[in-house]
Amino acid sequence: MADTQFLHESERAALTGFLGWQREGLIRTVVGLTDAEAATAPTASTLSLLGLLKHAATWEHRWFAVVMAGLPAADGWPEVRPEPPDVDLIVDQTDTVQFWVGRYREAITESDAIVAERELGSRCARADIIECNVRYVMFHMIEETARHAGHADIIRESIDGATGL
Repeated sequence: MADTQFLHESERAALTGFLGWQREGLIRTVVGLTDAEAATAPTASTLSLLGLLKHAATWEHRWFAVVMAGLPAADGWPEVRPEPPDVDLIVDQTDTVQFWVGRYREAITESDAIVAERELGSRCARADIIECNVRYVMFHMIEETARHAGHADIIRESIDGATGL
């Protein structure tokens, strides 16, 4: 980690710092790749970097805007369930690195603003989806984003040998 100052400030600063670090780590894995390279699934799994980025952007919005803040999701989730359930990991020719990096950054900006308005112990708006507080969502998103950033590191190394992104 280049800057760990956030570790010494507050619980909120540590949570947002770690989440920010993982988000940027995921984004870094697609930098310098073409859309075609980012859409390939070079390992035994069907995961692609572009699919992981699309998934991260989708769930960043769902957890913070929908679950935490109670805002409606553009895709109607959770009242409308997509088919297949993992459709957010599937990419086609219309999905681009530029679009999904942009969408992810928009979701991150929205999420950060939502978190900044709330106490860590405050309850999330959509208890009908999951009964939790802001702190839980922060920990969950650190965990999930780090997991996917790890997947992305392996996929990127399989594409062009790049490591340590």
